[in-house]
Amino acid sequence: MKDDDGTASLMTPAKLAQLQARPKPAASPAAWLDQLAADAGSGHVRRLVDLRKQLEGQLGEFRYTELRAALDALAAQAGQLDFGLLQPKGWLARATGKGKEQAAGFLAQYDRIAKAGEDLQDDVRTLQRGQQAQGAALDRTLLEFDVELKAIEKIIDQGARWLQDMRNQLKAREAAGGDAAAQKSMQEDGARCELLVTRLKQLRAASSATQQVAERCRLQAGRRAALLERVQQVLDGEWKAWLRALKPVTREAKAGSAVSEGLEDARGADRELQASAAQAREDCEQQQAQEQALAGEVAALQEPLQAAC
Repeated sequence: MKDDDGTASLMTPAKLAQLQARPKPAASPAAWLDQLAADAGSGHVRRLVDLRKQLEGQLGEFRYTELRAALDALAAQAGQLDFGLLQPKGWLARATGKGKEQAAGFLAQYDRIAKAGEDLQDDVRTLQRGQQAQGAALDRTLLEFDVELKAIEKIIDQGARWLQDMRNQLKAREAAGGDAAAQKSMQEDGARCELLVTRLKQLRAASSATQQVAERCRLQAGRRAALLERVQQVLDGEWKAWLRALKPVTREAKAGSAVSEGLEDARGADRELQASAAQAREDCEQQQAQEQALAGEVAALQEPLQAAC
């Protein structure tokens, strides 16, 4: 393959636009080829640098702290519900009004748990609305990643073919020998091959690192949605079951009646709510740690990208 064919094989729309936007340097064709071999694909890499920064901001938009705090509050409050305050009272307790005080204490505990559940519902609704917009923005960013990566992969393939062809030509020329001018030309072409080898290594490193981070981001987006779904299941399941089980108990407590029926069902519902809220809190904590680790990987992506600019 001729040198001008090799040059064309490295041209992309981004590279052509870049060259059209600036005047060609007054240099020899060999020098121009050297420059091309040294910075092939740089326009696509610079776009990946911008997208990396954009991605870094998008990862920090999900409010794990608020969700975790709401789950903490619900799990802690559910664990403090004291059903002993509702045990049948003797005549002395009724006469002194102590039974009413204990019932009021139980109802206050109930109200705190109910408020914690309502707060969690509000947080989940807010996060679900935000997740739709954030997920769409993240999808667009990752789609742009894919476009630039495909362009870089095409340049890598083209460059590898050009490199192989040039090396084959060099072998044939070296076997044929030649005068001093021919030897100098072969040395220059050999140096140009090494420039392209270095450039292809940089592009491969940047492409590989970017692909890994992009895939991790896609997985993380799925985990975000799954976490919200699990918390919603707690609200639709154990939380609503807790409200149903506590409704007759609180009704009798407010009426000042001794509560004897339904206590076991209420205790069981309370234990289930506490356990499920605690598990969701652990899931949220684990998810937050995974996202923090991913944020570190996104930040570290700057190094291979910058090296390939």
